Amino acid sequence: MTSPAPLPASPKNAALWVLITLQAVMLASMFAGLAPHPPRTIPLFALAPFLGVAIAAAIASLQMGTSLAGRALAVIAALLASVSFGPHKYIDPAFGEIWPAVITAQLAIVTILYQVFVAARKGAEA
Repeated sequence: MTSPAPLPASPKNAALWVLITLQAVMLASMFAGLAPHPPRTIPLFALAPFLGVAIAAAIASLQMGTSLAGRALAVIAALLASVSFGPHKYIDPAFGEIWPAVITAQLAIVTILYQVFVAARKGAEA
């Protein structure tokens, strides 16, 4: 039996793994009730299913690789993560406790968007 080919090393893939890890930790802390944890619901929807979608989009992007679908899913994953880790978190009362995750996620989001859009502009694959 042969092993599957490893994912190619790229800043976009590394950033997707960062978002997957941060969102999985966020989801686990919510389920465990460990502070600081996100609320179970926000005005628009329950947070657990939303985090599931965000994680799934990032994993699907990794699976689809450098194809158009893979790049589109990477952008979707970045935009979904911005709901949890966007600039609005700077005014969150818990920012003093969550800033490492917020800043790390924002760097990952910028990396993904930069890698996808610059590659698209050059006509290359990210």
